[in-house]
Amino acid sequence: MHKLKKGDDVIIIAGKDKGKRGSILRIIESDYVVVQGVNSIKKHQKPNPATGSAGGIIQKEMPIHISNVAIYNFFSKKPDRVGFRIDAEKNKVRIFRSTGELIES
Repeated sequence: MHKLKKGDDVIIIAGKDKGKRGSILRIIESDYVVVQGVNSIKKHQKPNPATGSAGGIIQKEMPIHISNVAIYNFFSKKPDRVGFRIDAEKNKVRIFRSTGELIES
């Protein structure tokens, strides 16, 4: 079980977008994550009639290293770390380290 999953709300803790919040769109090889609205670039794209894509300048989110993001704790309104606990049904669940609250996935 990974500490961060697709759809988690995270906050950027280092880099040019420090302090921005967004949700994880995808995880790349468990080292990089793509976060919605963070680390975006403008890319000059040529038109491709085979796929039907128009050319021009597009805005695209680029991957950011997973060490530069932390899960956002809605209870304390701060970044937090992820821990694990075994619940009553013998399932492994994710919790916030600071409060011990369960992380809803």
